[in-house]
Amino acid sequence: MNVFDCAIKIEEETKAYYEGLEAEAMEPEMKTLFSMLAASEEEHQRRLRRLRKRMQGATLEGLNGNLCRFRPLLSQKELLEETDRDPNLYRFAVGNDEQDIRFYEELASAATDEMTRKGLLLLAEEERRHLQKVTNIYSFVEDPKTFLAWSEFSNMKEL
Repeated sequence: MNVFDCAIKIEEETKAYYEGLEAEAMEPEMKTLFSMLAASEEEHQRRLRRLRKRMQGATLEGLNGNLCRFRPLLSQKELLEETDRDPNLYRFAVGNDEQDIRFYEELASAATDEMTRKGLLLLAEEERRHLQKVTNIYSFVEDPKTFLAWSEFSNMKEL
């Protein structure tokens, strides 16, 4: 199986996961976050398709559909329940991307074909870029809660 086909399949499942969370979320902020994460996964898929064209020979023997699936740290229901207790979804999204990076790096270390090894390392690097994007999305959604405008301190003189 082509390693990029595997990665694209994982990203498609991840996108569907975030879309499901968006549909189930009650808070507008959560809907926005999941919507942006799903859109990010769509963009990530497009980048992987372009990379696949450049690295046609990256196949891995023994790579089957069972390995090529999204394995979230929490089910959708568990995540939404956890959100009630701890609204910090950043750790969850980062954990999923870090899991993907380790997956590709482990496969790369086991690959015997040089082209496949390069492809897997390229996928790990792409996941690192995507992790940075997830971090930026989270910061964008959280900024209204954490931003402290300087104008609030413009009138600090006693009356």
